Amino acid sequence: MSKTTHFGFEPVGEHEKAGRVRDVFDRVASRYDLMNDLMSLGLHRGWKAFTVAISGVRPGDRVLDVAGGSGDLARAFAKRVGARGEVWLTDINASMLTVGRDRLLDAGVAIPVALCDAQHLPFPAGSFDCVSVGFGLRNMTGKEAALAEMARVLKPGGRLMVLEFSTVWAPLRSAYDRYSFNVLPWLGARIAGDESAYRYLAESIRLHPDQVTLAGMIERAGLERVEYFNLAAGVATVHRGYKTA
Repeated sequence: MSKTTHFGFEPVGEHEKAGRVRDVFDRVASRYDLMNDLMSLGLHRGWKAFTVAISGVRPGDRVLDVAGGSGDLARAFAKRVGARGEVWLTDINASMLTVGRDRLLDAGVAIPVALCDAQHLPFPAGSFDCVSVGFGLRNMTGKEAALAEMARVLKPGGRLMVLEFSTVWAPLRSAYDRYSFNVLPWLGARIAGDESAYRYLAESIRLHPDQVTLAGMIERAGLERVEYFNLAAGVATVHRGYKTA
């Protein structure tokens, strides 16, 4: 009998979730960046810049951006590593990966891309100085398995950077809930032509582990010195962990 998980608030079989998530991103890929700007009032750009700034990535490093979407983090990391370094962009969704690759090429950034599941990364152990995942962990069926894979492909001393929506400061939760369950689906319907995709977004955030729980999951994946940084009162959070040197 198949185990169950959640697609938003809806219980589904584990074998169904990846396909359901893939369908959501197929539908919104062309408007993904515009919707991010509208939903966050542009704040997501600063959150990504902060993630890169505290990653410790240097010229010549190798970086893996998992579930990289439209390529914002990969592009920023490519600037950091320079010509001597290497950045890989991966995603499980072909539509998003195509959007990301094309945006990077338009910006004059040519990097390798791979269509793959974060739970089964096609890279040898100890391949990367830094692994990042921005707003993608929340959508993964097996978060623990994905974190373990990211830890596996890190070099000793390498860093894992997880940027994700998280649990908002308690006094703001009521207002944030009203925004999430009313404004986001409304924007989704009018801008992306898909209300249900952005209702799923709001629901998936509520089911994602809070800051402390996720820090514990990263530690159990084999990383140490795990810490997190709340952004916009916890609307988003960056977790950073190190692989034992």
